[in-house]
Amino acid sequence: MTARAFLLASAAAFAALPALAADPELTVFDWAGFEDQALIEGYVAKHGQMPTYAFYGDDDEAFQKVASGFKADVAHPCSAKVESYRQVGLIEPWDVSRIPEFANIAPRFLNSPIFKDDQGVWYIPTDYAYTAIAWNTKEVPEADVASLNVFLDPKYQDRISLPDNTDDVWALALLATGVTDWSAVTEDQFKAAADWLRKAHQNVRAYWADPSELAQLMATGEVLVAWSWNDSIALMREEGFPVGFQRQAKEGASTWFCGYVNFKDAPGSEDKAYDFINAWLDKGSAAGLLAGFGYAHANDAGLATIPVEDLAAADVNPVETTLLSQTPISQEQRDRMLQEFENIKAGF
Repeated sequence: MTARAFLLASAAAFAALPALAADPELTVFDWAGFEDQALIEGYVAKHGQMPTYAFYGDDDEAFQKVASGFKADVAHPCSAKVESYRQVGLIEPWDVSRIPEFANIAPRFLNSPIFKDDQGVWYIPTDYAYTAIAWNTKEVPEADVASLNVFLDPKYQDRISLPDNTDDVWALALLATGVTDWSAVTEDQFKAAADWLRKAHQNVRAYWADPSELAQLMATGEVLVAWSWNDSIALMREEGFPVGFQRQAKEGASTWFCGYVNFKDAPGSEDKAYDFINAWLDKGSAAGLLAGFGYAHANDAGLATIPVEDLAAADVNPVETTLLSQTPISQEQRDRMLQEFENIKAGF
């Protein structure tokens, strides 16, 4: 097992624990696996240790835990979930005058009043990648993954895996039914996507919760086709597994980005929260993010330090295809998507 594989497997095992003890003055609530020193070398150099980490498996789980009283200093939601934190008053704006690399964040990541308004900057984007088709290149012909309807193909009954993640499964279902902008989904479009997802559910072997779980499902041969993030692909390629990543299916692929929010009334050191985000945004972190996760950095200046061929090898270079961007949507719409997805998984 490589170091990266061990990291992900260990992180998944720790996900149920409240925290991994380190610096008691900064608690980072993060996705399992992100306690990677290569992402925050500047923080460790300054303070001599990693922050304390608490882990979660998806954005909905994280929000529910914080809304129920769990205390942390910063958290790492993806863009579609930020409004939830704002609506209930859990976060406060960042002081970007204390974040020198903020000016180098690609403007497209802040193009929403949910992230940036006259009250300040509520969200610091840090990383982005894609959700697309992963397939076993020895067992599945490339022609079969030219369309997202591979997930409905009876040939792959009980051989596919979808993420146990509301945003990603709805991005898939909406793309598959012809919707590329989920900010204004009609009733008919919602129903068509839900119907498509119910059909796909009949082929699902398992809903994966983290990249190491998906990698294991594909490595054992149980799963041949999956809707995957880049890091599962990076992990399988490290292990020499024959996996392809189809980001140019006929109907398109999905793109997403994640970043950090600053909790109001946080228990730890505000200064260390800024040290943490500054370490994350440091140009040097772009290489660690790509090598460890297969993700691209939201800091354009940092990303520019990565050779173009390395970005292409990790499948985070731009693609000429239809993309559904997982930008913020209304909380009401997202709650409806979450409930419908739970119904589908339960067989209703």
